[in-house]
Amino acid sequence: MKTNAIASAIALGCSLLAGAAVADGDFRCGSRIVRIGATQAGVLDACGEPASKTVETVDVRSNNRVIGQTEVWRWTYVLHGRTRVLTFDQETLKSIE
Repeated sequence: MKTNAIASAIALGCSLLAGAAVADGDFRCGSRIVRIGATQAGVLDACGEPASKTVETVDVRSNNRVIGQTEVWRWTYVLHGRTRVLTFDQETLKSIE
């Protein structure tokens, strides 16, 4: 009887850790998982249109010099009562908050 309880506790702990790993650095859209490095097209395919999108042109710097500009996109998704903001530099997903 004790062995079954210990095995159940270990299985529960492992499943909680696995769920936490997905929640920390990844974004789940239904049965699909979006990870850092994904493209905007890939995220749209997995998750559909976000609730909102913003874009900002920011300077690219090297030391104190501006060497160019890039577009930073922020897409907001609200799924299952949870809000996630995905930040893209150009077409590439850089962060999930």
